[in-house]
Amino acid sequence: MHERERWQMIVSAVQERPVVSVRDLVDRIGVSPATLRRDLTKLAGMGRVRRIHGGIEAVHGATRPYLTALSFEAGQTLNVERKRLIARAAAALCEDGESIIINGGTTTYQMADFLIDRHLQILTNSFPIAQMLAMASDNRISLPGGEIFREQGLVLSPFDADATQHFTASRIFISCYSVSARGIIESDPLVARAVSKLLDRADRLVVLADSSKFEAGGSMVICPLSRVETLITDSAIAPAAADMVRSAGINLVIADGGLDLVSSAA
Repeated sequence: MHERERWQMIVSAVQERPVVSVRDLVDRIGVSPATLRRDLTKLAGMGRVRRIHGGIEAVHGATRPYLTALSFEAGQTLNVERKRLIARAAAALCEDGESIIINGGTTTYQMADFLIDRHLQILTNSFPIAQMLAMASDNRISLPGGEIFREQGLVLSPFDADATQHFTASRIFISCYSVSARGIIESDPLVARAVSKLLDRADRLVVLADSSKFEAGGSMVICPLSRVETLITDSAIAPAAADMVRSAGINLVIADGGLDLVSSAA
């Protein structure tokens, strides 16, 4: 886990409760006490939290919400080639004239390059995706209302009544924190809630998940595997993970470096 991701989780915890113990933070984040103490020292030095005996407390007036999700900048450096192969396969599913939703993420962001020459109606909560496609393509782009979370490049609203309720799509494309037998998982409750709202606006769900996403992690289940129509991953997926996906009746697409894609289902 990246340092900034741990920091975001710590700040999120202290916003949920005014005082949080070191033991609770160790259990929540899954790091050693020594690593946590270093993180707390740095956050206290930045004025993000206040150290107290046995834990931390919220800094008065620090009310701005933070996401525990990995920052966009950090995520852009991970498994880039795998993400581009997956994104290319996802973009190939789209047909001109179609209305789609693209949830923010560093894998879904890679789709933008492959959609520049298309003619689609696209709703996205990703500021970077919207910016790229608005400037470089003829696609019609819509953004939901809400607050911009700069580190993740997301536009998120805490309200049910926003622009998403007026948009209907044939497909929604999402990435995620992890995939397990429990379903599609995120690490941040605000992100999970935003994705759940978008799922209600689309007929079919396409998940973009590189092979590293099948390791345990995250705590917020967005939806069960039965909700997923297609999952696109790379050729490094473990056999057990592939079997799990297929046994759920999901169309599993393996994106590789060639021109062809291998598609299989249960």
